[in-house]
Amino acid sequence: MPRPFKFLVLATLLLRTGHALAVCPDLTPYYPGTNPDWSAVRLQLAGLMPECLESSEYFALYGAAQLNSGDVAESMESLERALLLDPLNGAAQIDYAQALYLQGDLFAALELNDRLLARDDLPANLRSLIQNWQQSWRAETRQRLVQLDVMAGYDNNLNSAPTPDEITLTLSGEDVVLALNPDFQPLSGPYLNLRLGARFRQLAPDYQHNLLLEVRGRVSEDSQSDQLQLDTRYAFVLPGRRQSWQLDAGMSHLFFGGTPLYTASETSARYLPSSSGRCQPYYGLALQHQLFHDNSRLNGLEAKASGGMNCPFNADNGQRQLTLEVALLENVALKNNRAGDDRSGWQTSLRWRTPLGIGDFTSQLSHTRLDDRAGYNPLLSGGAERWLERSYVLLQYRRPVSAQAIMLFNVFHQTQHSNIDLFDTTDTTIEVGFSLRL
Repeated sequence: MPRPFKFLVLATLLLRTGHALAVCPDLTPYYPGTNPDWSAVRLQLAGLMPECLESSEYFALYGAAQLNSGDVAESMESLERALLLDPLNGAAQIDYAQALYLQGDLFAALELNDRLLARDDLPANLRSLIQNWQQSWRAETRQRLVQLDVMAGYDNNLNSAPTPDEITLTLSGEDVVLALNPDFQPLSGPYLNLRLGARFRQLAPDYQHNLLLEVRGRVSEDSQSDQLQLDTRYAFVLPGRRQSWQLDAGMSHLFFGGTPLYTASETSARYLPSSSGRCQPYYGLALQHQLFHDNSRLNGLEAKASGGMNCPFNADNGQRQLTLEVALLENVALKNNRAGDDRSGWQTSLRWRTPLGIGDFTSQLSHTRLDDRAGYNPLLSGGAERWLERSYVLLQYRRPVSAQAIMLFNVFHQTQHSNIDLFDTTDTTIEVGFSLRL
């Protein structure tokens, strides 16, 4: 059944003399020809409303004029009135299905089209049109996207090395300063970054399936710093008006310098309650297993509890979006001899997206603090309990250059500080390239 309709109340419903309602005139002259001027038809029909309040034919025609004039919301009210007066009005059903689709209610539009195609009185030309709509709209329930990103850039720390060129060791209770081996100092240079990703989405009235497959690689003159990352992620989404849920599972493999470095397996859940305000709150839980291939003592299990707000803002030149998130972290060692043992901390992140020219600008900021539960190593700061603070900022400008290509410009800066100077690092990259839909 159509959604509740807001009936129009007009002072002219009843004549002051108490006579019956006026009869709706013949509407044949108002039906458009081969090159219809729907705006003119709409104006002409508007004047007939007091006489045609009980005519399903009138509201079907008036709704069609509104729909073809670009006023989808108003057309839905008129078409709903037509269907309330005559639920079998085929013309109103056809236009109402199109209005539902344009309003984003895909599955209601598909359901109405199925009912239309089951009718015996549907003309052949209209049946062909509706079948084409049905095929096109149903294809949107299975979405596929293959994307290739090609970026060239410069990195002042390709090998993620510590910033200081000297480290302090504690030997026999005394601090001794030693020069860091040049092989472990930052290397800078140009690089080429490639990313090939495939996304698959299946939509249903009550749920969604999302699958992501992605391969990323970075090559430079320093082959020992080359990276290859393989990611797979699956998401099951339960949308709703009162609340929404999203369940995720994924796995990531990282190769560094041609050697497997680690594998991370993760599962998470996100809950979005309904909100009448501008900002949409959300809450999440995630659990990640971290497996280091060359050093099993580093293996850990990390839990993350987060909460955030997603706030869209309408503007004259497009929509701006602000996302703020705060999270608590707990990382448990899977072996008793891991340096620093368990660690806990917190994380904050901020994302801001805004239109800029014919493209859009995105900025992301993040800060993480982690504290070890036990001394890290007797040789480093006398076995002190290590703390880490890591911050990064990412600035990105995206500008469409064609229907299939987007130009990208990225600036990234990250700093990490610790009470143990071996873990102080800084990294800055600048890159430019293109994102291509294949």
